[in-house]
Amino acid sequence: MNNDTRFANQYNIQWFPGHMTKTLRMMETEIQHVDASLVLLDARIPLSSLNPEVERITARKPKLYVLNKADLADPAVTEEWIRYFRAADAGCVAISAKQKGGAKAVQTAIEKELASLLERRQNRGMGGAKTQVMLCGIPNVGKSTFINTFAGSARAKAADRPGVTKGKQWVSTEKFDLLDMPGVLWKKFDSKTIASNLAFIGSIKDDILDVEELAMNLLDEVRRNYPDLVAQRYKLDAETLALPPYELLEAIGRKRGLLVRGGEVNTERCAIMLVDEFRACKWGRISLERPPQRDDLADFAEEDDE
Repeated sequence: MNNDTRFANQYNIQWFPGHMTKTLRMMETEIQHVDASLVLLDARIPLSSLNPEVERITARKPKLYVLNKADLADPAVTEEWIRYFRAADAGCVAISAKQKGGAKAVQTAIEKELASLLERRQNRGMGGAKTQVMLCGIPNVGKSTFINTFAGSARAKAADRPGVTKGKQWVSTEKFDLLDMPGVLWKKFDSKTIASNLAFIGSIKDDILDVEELAMNLLDEVRRNYPDLVAQRYKLDAETLALPPYELLEAIGRKRGLLVRGGEVNTERCAIMLVDEFRACKWGRISLERPPQRDDLADFAEEDDE
C-alpha cells in the first residue's frame, strides 16, 4: 500500500524512552551472571518480535526461544517456525503462558538445553544449585503472565542479591531463579513490515498511532493470507472483501451498525473494534509472518523489507 511508509514513520514519535536504554545496559551486565537466557517471542510474529539488541546480548549464553501466545497463532505456521529455529540449532518451544501446561513444557525444554551445564555442575557436587535464567522480550509479549504461570504459588523475589534494582526482579521456583527484565524495543525499525506487525499486536503504544491507519493495514494484511476468516467474521461477500482498505473499513462499520448522525460510518470506532477483535483472536488463529528461507539464525533479525 502507498500508505505503508507513512504508517511506519508514525513510530518515530518518542517510543524508545530512557528506561529501554537502561534495560539494555542491565542485560549486558546480567548476562554474565546467568546460566542461560529465555527469549519470549510472539508466535504470530516471531521474526518481528525478535529484538536484534536482545539477540546480540544473549548470544553469549545458551538460549531458548519461546513462541508465546501460540493459542492465537496458526498452528501449522507455528510448527514451521519451530522447525526453522531447531534447524539453526536453537532451542524452541511453543506455549500459551496462560496455560499451566505451557510452563511445564518450558521447564522441560530449559532442562534439555542446559543438560551439559547441569551435568558439569553435578560432577562438581553442585547438583542442588538452581539454574539462573534471564527472561527477556519485547513489550506485551506476555512475560508477566509467563512468570506468574511458571512460578505459580511460589512466585516471589529471590533472596537479597547484589545489584537488584527497580526494573528487574528475581523470581524463584523449585529449580530455577528467573531474572525478569523489562520489555524492550529497539531504536530504529528499518522495516515497515516489522513496525506494522509490532503495532498490530500492541507492542507499540496505541496512543501514538493513527488507529484507522492501523486497522486498514491490518485488514489488508490479514485478508491477503486468511480471506475466509475476515469474510466469515464480518459476513462479507467476495466483492466487498476486495474493496480498497478504507472502503472495506466503512463496509464493516456499516454492517456492525457503527453509524453517526446522518448515516455515516464512525470509522474510528470501527477501527478500534477491528484491532481489539483481532488481538482477542475473534478473527481466528492467525500468523502474520512465515519463516524466511534462511539457514543462518544470525540473519533472522535483519530480514530486509522487500
